[in-house]
Amino acid sequence: MQLNMEQLLLGIDIGTSACKVTLFKRDGAPVATASESYNTYYPKPGWAEQNPEDWWTASCKAVRSLWKQTEINPASVSGVGIDGQGWAAVAVDREGDVLCPSPLWMDTRAREICAELGKSIGSARIFDVSGNPFQPTYTTPKILWLKRHMPDVYAKTAYILQSNSFIVYRLTGAVCQDLSQAYGLHCFNLRSGEYDLALCEEMGIKPSLLPEIVQCHQIVGKVTKEASMACGLVEGTPVVAGGLDAACGTLGAGVIHSGQTQVQGGQAGGMSIATNQYKMSPVMINGFHVVPDLWLVQGGTVGGGGALRWFREQFGKGESFDQLTALAETIEPGTDGLVFLPYMAGERSPIWDKNAKGVFYGLDYSKTKAHFVRAVLEGVAFSLRHNLEAAAEAGTHAKEMQAMGGAANSPLWMQIKADVTGKPISVSSSDTATTLGAAILAGVATGMYDNFQEATSETVSIKRRYEPDKNNAAIYNERYTMYRKLYQQLKDV
Repeated sequence: MQLNMEQLLLGIDIGTSACKVTLFKRDGAPVATASESYNTYYPKPGWAEQNPEDWWTASCKAVRSLWKQTEINPASVSGVGIDGQGWAAVAVDREGDVLCPSPLWMDTRAREICAELGKSIGSARIFDVSGNPFQPTYTTPKILWLKRHMPDVYAKTAYILQSNSFIVYRLTGAVCQDLSQAYGLHCFNLRSGEYDLALCEEMGIKPSLLPEIVQCHQIVGKVTKEASMACGLVEGTPVVAGGLDAACGTLGAGVIHSGQTQVQGGQAGGMSIATNQYKMSPVMINGFHVVPDLWLVQGGTVGGGGALRWFREQFGKGESFDQLTALAETIEPGTDGLVFLPYMAGERSPIWDKNAKGVFYGLDYSKTKAHFVRAVLEGVAFSLRHNLEAAAEAGTHAKEMQAMGGAANSPLWMQIKADVTGKPISVSSSDTATTLGAAILAGVATGMYDNFQEATSETVSIKRRYEPDKNNAAIYNERYTMYRKLYQQLKDV
C-alpha cells in the first residue's frame, strides 16, 4: 500500500510520573515530542495512587503542544497508539466518570486480602490459571480491596480500566481490555488469553466489570468530536487498544522474536524476555507481548532509574545525570566493596518482599560521593542479573539484549550492565522506544506497515553496542554474591 510520506503516527505513554507523546514518521524518526507531569499521592503507608483525570488532562495538553511546536496539520496523523503503566484499577461508572483515585503498580494496600485468598483459594490454583504470583501490586487485589473498603463505589462501578484503556475510552468511547495488560487480572488465563469465569466467581469479582479482551493492535474506535475538541486530534482518527508500557517499549526496542530481550531503564528497572513457549515462573511477572503469539517473561524492579534520580535529588542538586555518572567513572568496578541493594519501595521480582529496604553496605572513611553513585549503578545491574537468573531457572533464557529508557543514554551504565550480566547490550532509540512501540501498533493496524517484522526493520536501528568486559567478570561475580547474601541475611530485620 502506497502512503503519503507526510502520514504520521502518534504514540501516547501514560507513565508513572508523566504523560509523554511523540509523533513519528514512517521510518520511526520522531517529529516532535512533549510531556506533561502529574502528581502521585501517598495518603497512607503502602498507598500510592493517581487521579486518572490527571492522565487525560496531561494527554490533551501534551498532544496540543505538538501542534504548537510543529504547525503540523493534525489530519496527517494516520493512527494513535497508547501504552501505559501496569496494574492500575480505574473504576468508572456507566457515564465514564472516574469514581475514585487509581492505585498504582507500587501500591500494597491489599496485602491482607492477598494472604486471605492465598489460603482460601490456594496460591497454586491462582498461579496455575494466571501464571502470576498473587501479590497486592497487581490489579486483582485492588479490585477486591475496593469491594471490601469502598462498597458504595464498587456498587456504582461499571468497568475496571487500565491506564491506557482509560485514555482509549476518553478518546473514542470504546471500553476494552488489551491482551498485554490482562495479566494484572488473576482471573485471566495466561495460556488461553481468556477470562476464567470460574475463578472470577471464586474470587468474588463481577465478570461484568472486566471489559472485552482485544488484540493490542486492534482498532477499537475513532476519535470522537468531544475528544477532538479536547486534544486537537481530528475527529475520526483511528485508535488502537495499545498495551503495557514495558511491552510497547519491548516492541519499540525491536524485540519481536523468541529469546530477544528488552532491558528497561526508566523509573523502574527490569527486563522483558520474549518467548513463544509457555514457561512461567512464580517469582517473575508473566504476560502477553503486544506482538501476537508471544509471551513476555518480565522482571520488574522498583530500583531502576528512579534510584539514581532519588540520589540526585537528595545529594546531587544542581548536578546532571551525566555529571553524576562521570563521577562514578572515576571509581573502579566493584566500588571498593560498597554494595547497594536498590529496594527503595520494597521489591518486586524476583524476591517479592514489600518490606525490603534500600541498603548501602561497605561504608568506611575512604568512600566518596563517587563511590555512592557507582554503587547505585552496579546495584541496579545486580537486580537485572538476579531477574535474568530467575527466568533462566524456569527455562526462559535471554539471548539478544536491547536497552531502552533514560538509563540507556549512559554508556557507563550500559557497560556495567553488560559486564554484570555477561551479555552484550544494544541500544536503539532509547528515549522514544515506548511511544514508538505504541505508534507501531497503530501503524500495523492502519496498514502503514504490512506486519511487525516490516515495522521494526523500518523503525529500529542499533546505534551503540556494549560487549561484556571479561576482565571485570571476577570482581562483579564476587560483588553479586555479596549482593545476594546481604538480602538473605538482612531480610528478617
